[in-house]
Amino acid sequence: MLDIKYIRENKEAVIENLKKKFQEHKVSSLEKLIALDIEYRETLKKANQLRNQRNILTEEVAKRKHNGQDASDVLAEVKALPEKIKEMDVVLKTQKEEIDTLLNQIPNLISKETPIGKDDKENVVTEEYGKIRDFDFEIKGHAEIAEKLNIVDFDSSRDNSGKGFYYLLGDLALLNNALIRYAQDILAKKGYTYVLPPLMINKKACDGVIDFTFFKDMVYKIENEDLYMIGTSEHPLISMFMDKTIPEEKLPLKLYSYTSCFRKEIGAHGIEERGLFRLHQFDKIEQVVICKADESEKIFEELKNNSIEIFKGLGLPIRILEICSGDLGDMKYRQIDLEAHSPRRNGFIELGSCSNLTEAQAIGLNIKGKTKQGEKYYVHTLNNTAIPTQRTLVAIIENFQTKEGNIKVPEVLVPYMYGKTEIKKNENFF
Repeated sequence: MLDIKYIRENKEAVIENLKKKFQEHKVSSLEKLIALDIEYRETLKKANQLRNQRNILTEEVAKRKHNGQDASDVLAEVKALPEKIKEMDVVLKTQKEEIDTLLNQIPNLISKETPIGKDDKENVVTEEYGKIRDFDFEIKGHAEIAEKLNIVDFDSSRDNSGKGFYYLLGDLALLNNALIRYAQDILAKKGYTYVLPPLMINKKACDGVIDFTFFKDMVYKIENEDLYMIGTSEHPLISMFMDKTIPEEKLPLKLYSYTSCFRKEIGAHGIEERGLFRLHQFDKIEQVVICKADESEKIFEELKNNSIEIFKGLGLPIRILEICSGDLGDMKYRQIDLEAHSPRRNGFIELGSCSNLTEAQAIGLNIKGKTKQGEKYYVHTLNNTAIPTQRTLVAIIENFQTKEGNIKVPEVLVPYMYGKTEIKKNENFF
């Protein structure tokens, strides 16, 4: 969300931003928000006046009693004030909830680097790396190759879990682990701190990091508990600092985590009938950075380049998409997607994204930095998918398939595969 102080002072800039995001219909919500903010501050002023009056009158009662004077008239006034203050607090609570609801409808400002466009058809390819391979044999999809090699089992997972789950077997499970270790080595050498977070968070944390009204149909809720399975480790990493103030000399905080993630994936995309691309349960390494405002654009480039380094190292043909204004999430200032070429689809598939949310999450979670002089301010937060292992397996299987139906192991992963250079049929499993 945007800071209400910024909205008060920059109404026209906020309206212009709504136009850039093709959300002119929210101007009425903005007007209502500004009017309600005025009412709230007036109510708060009156409530504070009543509290101040109560303190003054309480002192007067004590003074009169000390001097042996009658204080009954003042005491009657004092006794009437708590009920008035209580009523005022109820009004304040209602107004604050309405303000927060409206604030969540107003999108973050967008970067000057963000192209103006209505939807994903207007996202812009800005960088391309690697050469798309020419095949001299019939290209197969990743699921067909993996099943023939007996290194994945979709049928058993469907029987005991349903669609959107899988068993990785033998060398494919090892290749999954190799990707994790490979990416971890790169990030650890760059000074990022490894964090193993909770796999469940509560609604307060959810509300601070995402537009929960949109995201609630995608996450799994624990029955009879205020807990949700994480859809990405970004959420517990950011909310780890909820209601905390971080000394400026500790910024930037650079973190990464490896976790399983869980999503219902309800919507237009749905779940793949067979395959590893769109799943209910998947693994990824996520990066999160908390920093000062003047550092975030530079760190965005750093995070993006980390991903490019990881995937170029794997030898995959990749490209970077700059996400346009209409396709950009409301909390985001800027986003790029990293895509890999899928020979079977003869197109590109999304592997991950890098986002700068500026103050949006920090405001929602009350995360602040503090200067040595004691001045506090909202920090900026960024996140980046360093590597989503199952989707990367899809890209590797398809791009490194051989005429014989085997899979070449990317050179950088050979040390993590105990020297194995090619994945062949798994004969150790029925």
